[in-house]
Amino acid sequence: MIRQIVLPGTFLAEAGSKKAGKGTFIENNAIYSARLGILEERGDYINVIPLSGAYEPSIGDTVIGIVEEAMRNAWLIDINAPYPALLGVEESPWKINYGETAKYLKAGEMVIAVIARIDEARNIELTMKSKPCRKIEDGFIIEIQPTKVPRVIGKNASMLSVIKKYTGCWIFVGQNGRIWLKCPDERLGLAIEAIRKIESEAHTVGLTQRIEKMLRDRNG
Repeated sequence: MIRQIVLPGTFLAEAGSKKAGKGTFIENNAIYSARLGILEERGDYINVIPLSGAYEPSIGDTVIGIVEEAMRNAWLIDINAPYPALLGVEESPWKINYGETAKYLKAGEMVIAVIARIDEARNIELTMKSKPCRKIEDGFIIEIQPTKVPRVIGKNASMLSVIKKYTGCWIFVGQNGRIWLKCPDERLGLAIEAIRKIESEAHTVGLTQRIEKMLRDRNG
């Protein structure tokens, strides 16, 4: 079965019966789709999840970023968005003297950070002062389409739990489509295969069960 795919302008619900969520708009007391995507109802909200597209940053998102440049008092971070983000030294977990940023993070190194602010000009500021934030110093990073992140996680983290159960991997999913895995060497390939299958079949139903069967069968 294929989940319901809607076109821009498709009528979704009366505004009184549901609340307009992501990817929708209200006109004449009715909710319509604002994009091509998959219809999703979550509680009182009706959303349209895009089939593909670039990562759209939101305040509070936890992301995996790649350092592009260490400046005198900040770092320029690639967060897989159309524009880079800035991590100021005051938002880092370290006490840093002016001009010594490269001692802590160099170009090419990776971090987990949270989007703290986005201004009207789309300038993005990050913080590393939240609990999950850290410098990434081991493991393996892969990228998926950011729009497929909810399917990799699953409802109440159900999909992620299945992958962890059968691979023994520790997995962190950034909301910008980057995934950090720490796995037994012989299980890394299987975990990546499962994630790629989820990415390619995200629009189908019964996916969690199929992924679990695949992983169970591969475990003998």
